[in-house]
Amino acid sequence: MLVRTFFSHWRRYAWSYGRGGGFDIGRYISVFFSNLISRVMGAAMRTFLILFGVFFEALIFFLGLAIFLGWLFIPALLILGLIFGFKLIL
Repeated sequence: MLVRTFFSHWRRYAWSYGRGGGFDIGRYISVFFSNLISRVMGAAMRTFLILFGVFFEALIFFLGLAIFLGWLFIPALLILGLIFGFKLIL
């Protein structure tokens, strides 16, 4: 969803050119740059959120892999610990 709405306004802050009142170049430039800044802020925040999400997805994946591999090696470590313990006793 963040990629699909990447260049949307930040928090839907959008300014309208308004109706009537004649042609005022200052108003059009002001509204254009305000909307441009809102879109750039939206893109920047969405980029940050996407990178933040990808980082934590990778972190969770690798931590899960480490825990899974540790769980697989627990029986081997238990047996090796018993063997080493008996060697120390004898």
